[in-house]
Amino acid sequence: MAELDEEYIRKMENVLAVYEKPFSATEPVVCLDEKPVSLHADIRPPQSAMPGKIAKRDNEYQRCGTANVFCAVEPKAGRHFTKPTPDRSAAEFAQIIAHLAVSYPTARTIHLVMDNLNIHCQKSLTDYFGELAGNYFWNRFTVHYTPKHGSWLNQAEIEISLFSRQCLGTRRIPTLASLRRETRAWNRRMNLGRTKINWQFSRKDARRKFGYRKYSFTRSKT
Repeated sequence: MAELDEEYIRKMENVLAVYEKPFSATEPVVCLDEKPVSLHADIRPPQSAMPGKIAKRDNEYQRCGTANVFCAVEPKAGRHFTKPTPDRSAAEFAQIIAHLAVSYPTARTIHLVMDNLNIHCQKSLTDYFGELAGNYFWNRFTVHYTPKHGSWLNQAEIEISLFSRQCLGTRRIPTLASLRRETRAWNRRMNLGRTKINWQFSRKDARRKFGYRKYSFTRSKT
C-alpha cells in the first residue's frame, strides 16, 4: 500500500483534476502506459473445431522472445493509439510521443498522464530527435505524472486490460510482425466504434475514501 503523503496527494489530485475537465478538442487528455508481451508459437498446429468436436490446442509451445506494447488512449474521445515495439526503450518512447503530438495538430496543449518511469522524460526525445525537434515535440504536452505506486490512477491501465482481453486473449502470437497486424486491426475496431472509458473516481471521492481535507497539504504548491 502506498504511503498517503503530501507528494502522493498532490499528484493524485492533479491527475483527477485533469480527468474532471470537460472534453476539449483543443486540450485533449491522453493516458499512456506500457505492457510487456511474451511471444509464443505453437509446436503442433491447433485442431480446428469440427461437428461434435471442440477445437484443441497442444499445451506445448515455443518461446519466441518478448515485445512491448505502448497503450495510449484519449478516454473521452475514444481515440486509441496502441503500438507494439521490440522493447521499452527511450527511443521507442520518443517515437510514440512524436506520433501523439502530430495526431493533434490543432491542440493548444495535450494533457498527458503517465507514470514516473525513467524514460518518460524530455531527455528521451532530445536524445532521439535532437534538441530542436525533441523540445518541440515535448512542449506540445502538459505532463501529469501519477504518484509512485499510483498506477491505478492512469486510465491507460484500463486500456491495457481491454487490449489484453480483446486483442491478445489466450492466443499464441509468435512474432512482432504478427503482433503488429493484430494490434492494427484492434485499433481500427476501437477507433471506428469510438470506444470510450467512463472514469468515475473524482477528487471528492478521493478525499472521502482516504480521509483528508481538500488541498490540506498542497495549497502552497503548483
